[in-house]
Amino acid sequence: MSQVLIVVTGGAVRLTGSGLGCPTWPKCTDDSFVNVPEMGIHGVIEFANRLLTFVLAIIALLTFIAVRRMVRDARVGLTWPALVLGLGIIFQAVLGGITVLAGLNPWIVGAHFIVSGALIAVASVLLWRVYQPKHQAVSPAIYGLAWPIATIGTISVFFGVVVTGAGPHAGDAATPRNGLDLEIWQHYHSYPGYFMLALVVLASALLLKDDLAKGFAGWRTQTKIMLLLLAVTVAQAIIGVVQARLGVPPLLVGLHMLGAAVLCSLLTFQWLAIRGKTSIRGKSL
Repeated sequence: MSQVLIVVTGGAVRLTGSGLGCPTWPKCTDDSFVNVPEMGIHGVIEFANRLLTFVLAIIALLTFIAVRRMVRDARVGLTWPALVLGLGIIFQAVLGGITVLAGLNPWIVGAHFIVSGALIAVASVLLWRVYQPKHQAVSPAIYGLAWPIATIGTISVFFGVVVTGAGPHAGDAATPRNGLDLEIWQHYHSYPGYFMLALVVLASALLLKDDLAKGFAGWRTQTKIMLLLLAVTVAQAIIGVVQARLGVPPLLVGLHMLGAAVLCSLLTFQWLAIRGKTSIRGKSL
């Protein structure tokens, strides 16, 4: 949840034109580590986002400590994702600083989001292993769809990052864009998105068919996750089309970024639910 939150607040920084609210790093100004009144609301927004990084770092540290304090058998499969999250947040902070020092270069801004997406995926793995949902067998057809869904979904997110770098809302009025044609890349972004949607519809139908064939004693974990992925993918498609038609208004762009962050988690969950195995004492996933 905290990893998704940093994406949303980072989006707010960019969409409000506050990307250079603190024009340098690691200080907010040449003389102050915090924003000053003269910087106005943009300084407040940018500095607040920086403070949230410290909150995430504390959460990651406490998570790692909690994992290491668990008995040996109980922490199997938990140590590495907890460690990666902590190191990843430090890397994100440095990359954020480079982003500011580079004047919000759109490719570096895009890399910033990609790292966030990867950390969201790692956090999802950690959460899955902590709760250890019961693994239930699926048909070969459903099993075979997990990789394509995850792969094509990831490609769609990558293309979305490129589209963001071509569009408005650079984070500062003087920031140049990546020079690519926004309209063309919106189409390139939509193609894998629609392909993923078709695969998710197929997987959802197959899962529901299996549930009904078994007397429908309740939706399996895989079915719940896939239906949630379907709902978010449909919402993303609708928002994407509407924002393109309306000239990418900031609010819709922000919602689209939130949806992309949630997709990073759900794409991971669907793979774990279908192809992964629940960890047990003494064995990892």
